[in-house]
Parts: sequence; structure tokens; C-alpha cells
Amino acid sequence: MIYEMTVQVRVPNMEDGQKYYETLLNRRPDFTPHDGFAEWELLPNCWLQVAEGDPAVGNGPLRLGVVDLDAERKRLIDVLHVENFEIFERVEVPVRWATFSDPWGNRLGLFEYKDSEAMNEKLRQVVRR
Repeated sequence: MIYEMTVQVRVPNMEDGQKYYETLLNRRPDFTPHDGFAEWELLPNCWLQVAEGDPAVGNGPLRLGVVDLDAERKRLIDVLHVENFEIFERVEVPVRWATFSDPWGNRLGLFEYKDSEAMNEKLRQVVRR
């Protein structure tokens, strides 16, 4: 039985990396057990770890669900100076998505449900926990 998940990205400079991910996630880490390491619990028992080290360029993307993909895209371009990135969608896929990289080459992305009722159900599931 799997009961928890962690995903790790590595950054060559922890101070810069932590600042970037604090801005991306709009909050400080939930757990910083030692220098060179920070964790955010994104959902119950689902952790994003940022660790100082050599990035695994080309891995991912790690995609994060958002309520308003267009607004988040604009925020990341304005605040983190992420290169302008395209939003994709296909009729047969229930989400719109976009992919970009952090400054160290870690592949990241965002997605949003096209059907607001489907998105609201996902939000209710998270709030219930």
C-alpha cells in the first residue's frame, strides 16, 4: 500500500532555489530539517522536496494543478521571469496544460481542468482531508 509520495528537484544553490520555489508555490516551506533541503506538503502526504545538488536536467515535468492557468502563467512570467510558455489543450483531454523549466533545467508545469465542476470536485476532495 502506498500512503505517501515525495518528488525531489535539485538546485545548485539552495538560497536561490528555495526563493524560487517559495515564489512559485506562494509560501515558505513546511519543513527544513537541515541546510540544503526544504519540503512543501502540496497535498496531504504529497511532498515536494528541493535539495541542493546537481539538477537532473530533462526529468519531469512535475505538473501542478491550479484553478486559473492563465493567471498563474502571467504571474510566473511577471514574478519569476519564466520564459513565455504556451498553454496546450486537446478536445479529448479534460485539462489544459503548460510546461516550463526552472532556472536549473528542472521541468515543471501547470494544468487546469476545463470543466469547472470536475475542478470543483477535486477541490472538495482536498478540503475534506
